[in-house]
Amino acid sequence: MMTGTPTIPASLSGGPKKMLIGGEWVDALSGQTFPTLNPSTGVVLAQIAMADEADVDRAVAAARAAFEGPWSRFKPAERQRILLRLADLVERDGDELAMLDTLEMGRPITDSVRVAGIVARGLRHFAGMATAIHGETLANSHPLDVLSYTLKEPVGVVGAIIPWNGPLFSAAWKIAPALATGCTVVLKAAEDGSLTPLHFGALCLEAGVPPGVVNVLTGFGVVGAALSRHPDVDKITFTGSGETGRKIIEASAATAKRVTMELGGKSPNIVFADADLDLAVQGAAMAVFSNCGQVCAAGTRLFVERSIHDEFVARVADFGRTLKIGVSTDPETRLGPIVSSRQFDRVTSYMALGPEEGARVVSGGTRVTEGELAKGWFVTPTVFSDVKDDMRIAQEEIFGPVVCAFPFDDFDEVITRANATRFGLAGGVWTRDITKAHAAIRRIRAGSIWVNHYMAMDPAVPFGGYKLSGYGREGGAEHIEAYLNTKGVWIRTS
Repeated sequence: MMTGTPTIPASLSGGPKKMLIGGEWVDALSGQTFPTLNPSTGVVLAQIAMADEADVDRAVAAARAAFEGPWSRFKPAERQRILLRLADLVERDGDELAMLDTLEMGRPITDSVRVAGIVARGLRHFAGMATAIHGETLANSHPLDVLSYTLKEPVGVVGAIIPWNGPLFSAAWKIAPALATGCTVVLKAAEDGSLTPLHFGALCLEAGVPPGVVNVLTGFGVVGAALSRHPDVDKITFTGSGETGRKIIEASAATAKRVTMELGGKSPNIVFADADLDLAVQGAAMAVFSNCGQVCAAGTRLFVERSIHDEFVARVADFGRTLKIGVSTDPETRLGPIVSSRQFDRVTSYMALGPEEGARVVSGGTRVTEGELAKGWFVTPTVFSDVKDDMRIAQEEIFGPVVCAFPFDDFDEVITRANATRFGLAGGVWTRDITKAHAAIRRIRAGSIWVNHYMAMDPAVPFGGYKLSGYGREGGAEHIEAYLNTKGVWIRTS
């Protein structure tokens, strides 16, 4: 992976970036493009093809033809070899993929390099799953002599809609299970994160994926809406905001699509007085400040036992102040920019709202305007104290480096308050008491719970939400199952 001074990828040279449809690189039928910007500088990186409904139609047609044609004849071991080859290619191009993510959405380069490695390991995990798909032979009580068993078959054409906060990771996590199970996919990249999905699509072709199996569209909401209601799309998998997720569910209802949703969060992070506080300070800070807070599972509601609350919150604020804010390509940067001017305005509006609601700013809460950073969308890591549970900053997803701290007095109280949210994506618990940890795990209503750390991810472990944080899981056996249909078979034997 990357060593020395980061370089600008050669793939950013040339004209507008085309889309991948049916194994070919094509312009939007309308001929329209849109700019993608570097959030560290505000400079245009590239022009991107702007798809519309007609482009969705031809991508879905290509995916359907591939599903019913050559791809259907690939054996599991052949799909496995493609995924293993794809993992090798991601490792080969890891520096370029990392740089594209960093330039376009602002994640610090050191973190992007790490993510590229995670993606390669994940692809190898899915390669192993490709040859582990199987049905069951079933006992039955039917009066006839019959043999009953099940088959696991690919669901068909998958419409995958991904967010901008992790373009490479999200693209791989949608495409890999499709390849493992024998589905085909039309991926809609986020408008603020198109470059790495396009490069990943090119690597799919190089790895031996037949034309039409993986298609990558770029553009705005009209593309996702068209995929969601398209009669020839069998499944929608979406990661993003709750508002968009509800629209997708409504659009998909007319054709009864299979739908999985990974939506937003307002996750509780609970620190008990008996925790390893040195470990918990760093963990609680980076649970929110990592990727500039642009993480769905961020631990944005920090509950701290009252006897240590003031000291602990002050230490989290001090830790945030040590993080170097800088352009995302600087290897020393720990906190990069907000992804876009639109998201910057959203985050800073909540920073202003906190004091208006009565919260106290312990640290941060400002835009960075010094030197070269004045050209980008940078904010300081922000810690609010004196926050009430019903404040908007405590209930609404901000998606920026903003943490709200609350004192609590006893176990039952903090669990009740932790669950007092529309969301249920994740949560954290910090304690040396294993009995207390297990009790909290049982009672927190969220899809992932981390104990004495935060944000660990692995493709073998399911990830997803409760309540308005969505349904379905990515990772683990359930991830593969979401791309499969189960067929029951009955054979009379007498």
